[in-house]
Amino acid sequence: MKFQNTAILSLGSNMGDRLANLQWAINAIHAKIATVTAVSGIYENPAFGFEGDDFYNCAITVHTSKSARELLNALLTAELEGGRVRSATERHTSRTIDIDIISFNNEVIEEEHLHIPHPRMQQRNFVLLPMRDIAHDWIHPVLNKDVNALIAQSGDTNRCDLVMQLPAPFAGMQPHTFNYIAIEGNIGAGKTTLAGKISEDFNAKLILERFADNAFLPKFYKDQARYAFSLEMSFLADRYQQLSDDLAQFDLFRDFVVADYHIFKSLIFSKVTLGEDEYRLYRKLFDIMYKEMRKPGLYVYLYQSTDRLLHHIRMRGRSYEQDIKGDYLESINQGYLDYIKSQTGLNVLIIDVTDRDFVNSQEDYIWLLEQINAKVTR
Repeated sequence: MKFQNTAILSLGSNMGDRLANLQWAINAIHAKIATVTAVSGIYENPAFGFEGDDFYNCAITVHTSKSARELLNALLTAELEGGRVRSATERHTSRTIDIDIISFNNEVIEEEHLHIPHPRMQQRNFVLLPMRDIAHDWIHPVLNKDVNALIAQSGDTNRCDLVMQLPAPFAGMQPHTFNYIAIEGNIGAGKTTLAGKISEDFNAKLILERFADNAFLPKFYKDQARYAFSLEMSFLADRYQQLSDDLAQFDLFRDFVVADYHIFKSLIFSKVTLGEDEYRLYRKLFDIMYKEMRKPGLYVYLYQSTDRLLHHIRMRGRSYEQDIKGDYLESINQGYLDYIKSQTGLNVLIIDVTDRDFVNSQEDYIWLLEQINAKVTR
């Protein structure tokens, strides 16, 4: 499952403080537009196609939920904010900042003002050399050649010198310190999306709960009293087996693993859905299994208000979820919070994301990552 698109951007500047212009653009893109996961070295080369001062150029890799067209529009706005003035008559002019989309996934796009891969990239070493720093195994989807082959055949004889290396915005982010992060939340809180984004941005192993094929779930939403125990036992068995199998594949001292659930969610839901006698039996079985499970280095609980959860549930449109009541969601939220408070051996971070949209807002996503990163130093 892919949660984000991957794009490679080329950045250039030959006016004013070139280095500061590039750093501003990288920070602006990361903070507001797309997650910058890699930054190439800075290369200096003569102006191409016109008389002007030498350029500083670099390439960056970004992850984004935006389409290619949406990304282009956001980057054009960023250029304007960075002082870019486009000439109505001249194609090649000096500029404070220039941002081009070089590639977008492995797609070939031919639209008005949007051509991907960039149609002249293979002729320009000031694009190819920085690109090699961050995507040495990238294959041109039309020419079917890797970056090294494109450089060898570019025909570009202009000087292109490595000047320095800028740090990537993620240089100070260290979620991998926890080795194993479990992200939890109520139904519709966005835990799967967040786990997927973090795994892609930080190259982590991803464990997703497999629940869509649970035969008892649609029945439960129609007749909770009848199917509650069957559903909860089914979930507990599935979660225990999956987590045991998946975590056994990793060395949690060296690998970085992100999961969109932890097994004690079974206890939370069962306490709400089961009668007293059934819950007592269920709890005995749960305690036996829980003792055998590996505990996450960080447990993140995404809290959202009931109204917000109901909105998300309606938006994602799963038919069997549409009859979920607000009272049920409130009881699940309270169950999580009560249980978390009782845990002394679990490293817990509760984040209220009621007024945050970390799926569509880059600023909210970065804010959330900062909350997680702050936990590293506490």
